[in-house]
Amino acid sequence: MTVRIRPATPADYPQIARLTVDAYTSDGQLSGEEGYAPVLADVAGRADAGDLLVAVDAERVLGAVLYVHPGGRYAELSRPGEGEFRMLAVDPAAQGRGVGRALVQACVERAVAAGCHAIVISVRDFAQAAQRLYDACGFKRLPERDWSPVAGVQLLALRLELPT
Repeated sequence: MTVRIRPATPADYPQIARLTVDAYTSDGQLSGEEGYAPVLADVAGRADAGDLLVAVDAERVLGAVLYVHPGGRYAELSRPGEGEFRMLAVDPAAQGRGVGRALVQACVERAVAAGCHAIVISVRDFAQAAQRLYDACGFKRLPERDWSPVAGVQLLALRLELPT
């Protein structure tokens, strides 16, 4: 399967909303989190907060990620000189085919181009598949930056040093 990364267009938003909610649901991340599904589905609401990217094959959108603009409303973890990305999701039917890795690489490339020395991401403490992906991409834990946005949700901080 050939995967191409490109900027999302408004025509992609319904597919991005569906696959993001489906991916987070299938991974157990929306269990007991009724308030987060509408945030994930509001693609238009986050599209102006960074670079919204999609992974596509010849027929459909397979995954999406938001590369966050520094200091923007979706920036949660980054500090000066660090890039950040959020809401990486791969359609459950396309998982395990390198789509997530391609989206991570696109974010890394944006951070390098912006002159960042590192890139960060938060991941749920029980999201094993996501943790394996980030570990395979070279991300390391930053336990001192772990945090909880709401009671019962524990996020692990991960960071990747970038070439200078």
